[in-house]
Amino acid sequence: MAFGIDDAIAAGLKLVNKFVPDPQAKIEAELELRKDLAGWDKAQMAVNAAEASTGSLFIGGWRPAIGWACALALWLQYMVVPLVLWGGELAGHKLPAPPVLDAVLWELMFGMLGMGGLRTFEKIKGVAKK
Repeated sequence: MAFGIDDAIAAGLKLVNKFVPDPQAKIEAELELRKDLAGWDKAQMAVNAAEASTGSLFIGGWRPAIGWACALALWLQYMVVPLVLWGGELAGHKLPAPPVLDAVLWELMFGMLGMGGLRTFEKIKGVAKK
């Protein structure tokens, strides 16, 4: 389960509502919380941009490496292994099936694709900065 900025704001607002009785103070606390979280989000985007611009595979290449690892694992699982097993059957050899990849790979892949989908949604809505 992913925990995003909206979840952090909701959790912070629950605390504010529980411990701050004054309505005006609640509004000010909510504005401060949103400002702090927006600053954190901007700082994370700056880190991401700095990582991507380094040109070093060890600093900026870890995200693409994970994407390629997912693609390779899925390609092996659903293309190579079935074709090799089928070819073995045609050649008269009964090959043992290799272990099946677990659901963690799917979670990782859908998480990565989901982030790409959110970025596309931002661009469609015209709220993306670049």
